[in-house]
Amino acid sequence: MSDHISGPRALSEPIADITDFFAFPSPERPGHLVLVMNTLPFAQPSNTLSDGLIYRFRVRPLTEDRTSSAAPFAPGGREFVFDCVFSAPGHHGSGDDAGQQGFCTTPSGETVEFRVNDDHAESAHGVRVFAGHRWDPFFMDAPAALKTIATGELAFTDPGTIFLDGKSVLSLVLEVDIALLEGAQLIGVVAETLTRGTFNVRIERVGRPEVKNMMLAPKEHDPVNRDLEIRDLYNMEDAFHLGESYPGAYRARLNANLAYWDGIDGTVDWETNTNGDHPLTDLVLADYLVLDLTKPYAETGSFLEIELAAMRGEAHETCGGRALNDDVMDTIFTQLVNAGNGPVIRDGVDAPTRPATRTFPYLAEPDPNPPSAPAHHH
Repeated sequence: MSDHISGPRALSEPIADITDFFAFPSPERPGHLVLVMNTLPFAQPSNTLSDGLIYRFRVRPLTEDRTSSAAPFAPGGREFVFDCVFSAPGHHGSGDDAGQQGFCTTPSGETVEFRVNDDHAESAHGVRVFAGHRWDPFFMDAPAALKTIATGELAFTDPGTIFLDGKSVLSLVLEVDIALLEGAQLIGVVAETLTRGTFNVRIERVGRPEVKNMMLAPKEHDPVNRDLEIRDLYNMEDAFHLGESYPGAYRARLNANLAYWDGIDGTVDWETNTNGDHPLTDLVLADYLVLDLTKPYAETGSFLEIELAAMRGEAHETCGGRALNDDVMDTIFTQLVNAGNGPVIRDGVDAPTRPATRTFPYLAEPDPNPPSAPAHHH
């Protein structure tokens, strides 16, 4: 699950659980950036967005950092924030609209008001917003991935199965005029949920998919903190600036798990350095999507392309980011297992059952009778 159920707190407060995050140039309106945050795994038609949360997108300009052997980019100090909040559900409706209003604040401080489940919203102050139920666009054979981690042998079949296909999420889609980003070209973006009120606590943050569940969750290979559930600590961090307390713990966990993934095919494709650091550890810890706003929309193949090109010392060719229909899990499995030196590692699931569209709000309509969460998740 991309970022579904990514830690004890997400499990206990599923309304604040970000299941997924996407960022891509608009295929419908060039000059616009699309940001998608999905929350609440296994959403039911009666569920509404939370009036107790801030749904936040953070954007920072990046500069390429050739001096660092580690993460290839450095985030600038300037930040552009888009915050969305919601009214308490109305009492005069149920299910579909429940009379909920949303409010999105732009980086310049202007507020855009919108109705939940209105997919024909107009643009205001450079922002167009949709919030409501949508088909969960994430596709991956999750049980096969977990079996792979458990056994150390590739357990994917062809075809694979999308875990509980047809499940719904509460989706928040922003289409942003890139003029609001004041000329930024290379950017890092992250999605967050925070408590709403005078004191804002970050509950979850997501950059790239499967960092928490597949790279940070497994404990048994970690030589330092074998009993530590590390994901809630990781979720509290600022993606653009890790605090000073826990990076050693994250690094030990990632070095161990990334080496484990690399060894699954019996060959070492990522050579660790003299400190035992895996070459991908710093890249993983710089946990935000990287986009080049000067490049056009790409339906597939852009995920990680900018970062991997930078690590090779080459110029990137795509917009980067992450599009809704891109089979990013095959990209991730392939990099983890053979660094792209061998065959593509496929999980046997290549596309969503209901693909995303190229028109706002992009995500497919929800299943009217979506599956609910498996019993053991409660």
